[in-house]
Amino acid sequence: MNAGEITVEFAPELRVFVGQRDGSPVRVDGTSTLGHVVESLGVPLTEVGVLLVNGEPVAAGHIPRGGESVTVAAVARPQTSPEPLRFLLDIHLGTLARRLRLLGIDAAYENPDIGDAALAARSAAEHRVLLSRDRGLLRRREIYSGAYVYSHHPAEQLDDVLSRFAPRLAPWTRCTSCNGTLRAADRETVRDHLPDNTGQTYDSFAQCVDCGQTYWKGAHHARLDAIVADAMAKFA
Repeated sequence: MNAGEITVEFAPELRVFVGQRDGSPVRVDGTSTLGHVVESLGVPLTEVGVLLVNGEPVAAGHIPRGGESVTVAAVARPQTSPEPLRFLLDIHLGTLARRLRLLGIDAAYENPDIGDAALAARSAAEHRVLLSRDRGLLRRREIYSGAYVYSHHPAEQLDDVLSRFAPRLAPWTRCTSCNGTLRAADRETVRDHLPDNTGQTYDSFAQCVDCGQTYWKGAHHARLDAIVADAMAKFA
């Protein structure tokens, strides 16, 4: 069925998905929703903010008709959440997961890969925002919520997520290995978990209440502290 053509203009942030198709006429069938049309052009609805038809806001369920002019805005930042923010990251975002945890943000991560269906199901069951660079995964209807991660680079990925969701930062309170909560620990408690001579060199320790991983301010601490300091300066 042919219901004519519409024009669809995307916000600059969304043109990475559509390339040269931005502003080009799009044929519609009179039955598919505007949300379906937008997704068919390559943009996950997780990235879409206000939809305007001839200058008036409409829902994603609007059925477009020939001659309409559509404007697709990017999702507003910071993006509000009705519940405390909890994230779930796909297999390709392990470094981002560890950096979010470093800042005290609840960031679940599955490794080895459990597959798209299981990730979507966990997002729904635990009300976690699914972070991914896989547009197909973000189009799954069963996910609780989702967000596309725009960069390949971990530092830029972190800035993107913090800018978009503005989560509360609580550095050094979460295990970067398993996402559990850290608690202060004394030298005697963690002695059996330390490499040789570490107990004599350091006197400040933390331990994960879930997996038992032990942390101290070793040689790697300066690099991690720089990540924390940068995030706190920009987003705290």
